[in-house]
Amino acid sequence: MTPDQVLKEVFGYPTFRPGQREVIEAVLAGRDCVGVMPTGAGKSLTYQIPARVLGGATLVVSPLISLMKDQVDAAASVGLKATFLNSSLTPDERRARVEGLRRGEYELVYAAPEGLEAGAGAALAGSRLALIAVDEAHCISQWGHDFRPAYRNLKGLKDRFGAPILALTATATPHVTQDIVAQLAMKDPLSVRGSFFRPNLRLSAYLKTGAKAAPRPGTVADTREALLRLVRARAGESGIVYCLSRRSVESVAEFLSSRGVKALAYHAGMESDARERVQDSFKRDDADVIVATVAFGMGIDKPDVRYVIHRDMPRSIEAYAQEIGRAGRDGAPSDCVLLYSWADVIGYERLTGHLEPALADWHRGRAREMFRLAERRACRHQALSRALGEEIAPCGASCDVCAGLDPVGSAPAVAMQRAAFGARAAEPAAPSSGSPLFLRLKALRKKLADARRVPAYMVFNDATLMAMAERRPADEDAMRRIPGVGPKKWADYGEIFLAALRD
Repeated sequence: MTPDQVLKEVFGYPTFRPGQREVIEAVLAGRDCVGVMPTGAGKSLTYQIPARVLGGATLVVSPLISLMKDQVDAAASVGLKATFLNSSLTPDERRARVEGLRRGEYELVYAAPEGLEAGAGAALAGSRLALIAVDEAHCISQWGHDFRPAYRNLKGLKDRFGAPILALTATATPHVTQDIVAQLAMKDPLSVRGSFFRPNLRLSAYLKTGAKAAPRPGTVADTREALLRLVRARAGESGIVYCLSRRSVESVAEFLSSRGVKALAYHAGMESDARERVQDSFKRDDADVIVATVAFGMGIDKPDVRYVIHRDMPRSIEAYAQEIGRAGRDGAPSDCVLLYSWADVIGYERLTGHLEPALADWHRGRAREMFRLAERRACRHQALSRALGEEIAPCGASCDVCAGLDPVGSAPAVAMQRAAFGARAAEPAAPSSGSPLFLRLKALRKKLADARRVPAYMVFNDATLMAMAERRPADEDAMRRIPGVGPKKWADYGEIFLAALRD
C-alpha cells in the first residue's frame, strides 16, 4: 500500500496535514528525520503509516508507561497490530509478546527509554526493526523543557538495530534540535518544521492584579472567580487548568468542585493509583476539568480538550506552546487563556536555587522571556511563532489582540464571541454551542466507550462527530466520507451512528 492509500483506507482521512508527507517519505526512503511539529499536527501518523507500508516492526520510544496502553488501544481501533513492553506486564505476558514480535505479529511496539535500558532492549534483539520513532525527543536535551536522563542512553539504537531514526517533538529550538541529532547519532537527517500557527486555538492573556487594583481591560482582580466564569461558560466540555504549586492545584480543584464543577486535582505528590484514576476519569469524560501541575503533561492523548487555562504563568515559552498544544488536537475551536503576573516569575526563580549557575541563569531568562511575551500587545499567535523561530502574518481572528476576544467576560458575551469565531474561521461551531444532534451523538459515544472500557475519543473524536452532525450522512458511502471514519471504525460503530442520525 502507498502512504496515501493507508491514510485514506486505514485512518479515514482524505489528505495529509502539513509536514506529514515529507516526514513519511523520508523514513520510507531509509533516511533519518527530525520532525518538529506542534501538538495536533498528527505526529503519530508519521510513524504509524510507515509501520504499515514497511512491514516488520516499528519501535516507538514513548516517555510514559501510563500512556502506552492508550496508544496501543488507539492503534488497534483503526486496525493496526500494536503492543507494548514495560514493567506493568507479568513474565508470561512479556514472554508471549516477545515471541509474537519475533514471529512478525506486530507492526508497532511501544517501550519507554528506561525499559530499553532494562529488559525491553534485550527482548527486541532478535527482531527486525524497520524504523525507530523517538517521541517527545526534546527530553534528550538538557536544554529542552522536560529533560529525561534515560533518553541519553538511546544513542546506540541506530547502530544496534540498523534502522532509520525518526525523532519527533512538538517544541524544540534550533539549539535543542541540534542536540537531538547529536544525542541520537543521526546521520544527515532531514529536518521538517511544521507551522506553530493553529488557527483553531483562541489565545488570550490577563494580568493578575489582585483585589485592591482598579479593574481595567486585560486584567483580572479575582483569579478564582475568573476561573469559575471560564469553566462555567464551557460546561460539559473537557478542560485543563494548570497551576504552579500542588497547594494551588488542591485549592482550585476544591473551589471548583464546591461550585458544582466536575473537577479533579492531579500532581506528582499523589499516589500513582490516585493519579491513574484521575487520568481515567478525564479520558472517559467522567470528569470535565483537571486542575494540575505540569506533571499532567505528556500523558495526555485526548484530542477533544476544549480549553487550557493557565492559572499561573508557564515557566518558558516552549512550555507554554507545549501546554496549550493539548487543546483542540482534533482541529475544533478551543480556548487557551493565560493568567500571569510578575510574582509568577519570582516563583520560578526561587525554584532554580539548586541548579548550577549557568543552568539557573538560563531558566530564569526563559521565565522572564515568557512574561514579556504575555505582556506584548501584538498578535499572540504571531509573537509565539516568532519566539519559536517562525514568521507568520497576524492571525486576524484567533487571539484577544486581533479579534477583541474576552473569554473571561459574561457567559452570554462569551457564547456570542465563540459563535462569531466559528463563522470567521469556516470552522464547525464549538461543541458548547453545537446542535442537539451533536450532543446526542456525544452521549451515544460515551455509552459505547463505557461499554468497551475505552476513552470516548477512541470511538470518534469531536471533530468527526461535528462533521456527522453537520453533514447528516444517510448511508455507508456518505458515512465513510466523514474524516476519521476508516474501515475499522465503520465496522465497529458505523451502523450504530447511522441509526442515531436517521432518528
